Amino acid sequence: MDDSSQTQLASSLSTVDVIALTVGVVIGASVFETPALVAGNTGSGWIMLLAWALGGGVSIVGALCYAELTTAYPHAGGDYFYFQRAFGDWVAFLFAWARLVVIQTGSIALLAFVFGDYATELWSLGSYSPSIYAALAVAGLTLLNVVGVRQGKHVQRGLTIATIIGLLVIVGAGLFLIPESTVSSAASGSSGSGTGSFGMAMVFVLLTYGGWNEAAYLSAEVRDLRRNMTQGLFASLGLIMGLYLLVNWAYLQGLGQAGMAESQVVAADLMRAALGTPGAQLISLLVVAAALSSTNATIFTGARTSFALGRDFRLFRFLGHWNENAETPANALLVQGGIALGLVGVGASTRQGFEAMVDYTAPVFWLFFGLAGAALFVLRWTEPEVSRPFRVPLYPVTPLLFCAACVYMLWSSVAYTGTGALLGVGVLLGGLPLLALREPRSLDASS
Repeated sequence: MDDSSQTQLASSLSTVDVIALTVGVVIGASVFETPALVAGNTGSGWIMLLAWALGGGVSIVGALCYAELTTAYPHAGGDYFYFQRAFGDWVAFLFAWARLVVIQTGSIALLAFVFGDYATELWSLGSYSPSIYAALAVAGLTLLNVVGVRQGKHVQRGLTIATIIGLLVIVGAGLFLIPESTVSSAASGSSGSGTGSFGMAMVFVLLTYGGWNEAAYLSAEVRDLRRNMTQGLFASLGLIMGLYLLVNWAYLQGLGQAGMAESQVVAADLMRAALGTPGAQLISLLVVAAALSSTNATIFTGARTSFALGRDFRLFRFLGHWNENAETPANALLVQGGIALGLVGVGASTRQGFEAMVDYTAPVFWLFFGLAGAALFVLRWTEPEVSRPFRVPLYPVTPLLFCAACVYMLWSSVAYTGTGALLGVGVLLGGLPLLALREPRSLDASS
């Protein structure tokens, strides 16, 4: 297919860039919060580690599906483009609307609040300090990406490396710096304290693995697509799973499963046990780096869907401008940043920014994630002539497993957030009236 919007995008991203952006999105502040929740819902340390390994396996199954979609349909719109081909303009439009006002902007605000919370531990700016830091992060990183893709990706590489180094510090502290008496005490309480369910543990595990699918929005800008995209996806997920297992093993060795389950700040408790107060300060710096890394990667990839929306729907054509010199969708980045700043304001008004954004985004995200798996089936059936450089192994079992996991996560996210999910769903449904005003362009139309 000859899509004119694609010919304008420079293929400037390598396997290293795909890995850096994927790892940067996935490894964020959640890995410093959810291990305690997973420990509290498992009966032993070994079952806890099994949950983290299983979460990596589920993510790899999803990556197999996305490897086929991204290599068969390279497009800056990612999931948006798959929905457009498989289900038509109306589903694609609602997804792009959801990313613009719920999924991506909510995720940016959520990550910015994590940065704000931990930056405040280092230097408080007053009673609204987390919100001020969050707003500064959104504004600063958005402007950085507007300047150009090269500046954005180089910062992303640096932040991702800093995050990985920090996680390795936690691994070293948990495995080698904890006093022997503490290790013995942790071992004696390493099992039997889980009071929840394995299913609930998997909810938190899969939330922590979430975000790897963002690589789909880079497919039109990746050199040697089949090799770099598939290698990037699987290498990043392998790296992430290895780090998660090492970090949770370190937590287990240093605190025990019972100690993890009882901790409110598991990473800080581990570092405090190993290094005292300087350790707690070090972990604050680490989480700041992780949150900035994820925020930057999410901003970088998020505007690509809005760019595609502007290319295909005249109502939003101002979003479809591509800055040739900077190699960025500048207008889409600025609009996305403005909405994210508005959500930061919503979070500031509730004084529970992180929790408010989790409630706001989760159900809508898993709804469309499951539809991406369904799109693979539809496109295999309706467009068999399209070249597929990578084909999902064990089809149709593999994508069926992925869709089942998404349905389970959708149910779980609704059950977990309760009425908090209604706001995000309501904003999503607010896009329905706009469907009557849309004027879709032909997929092959020149712009």
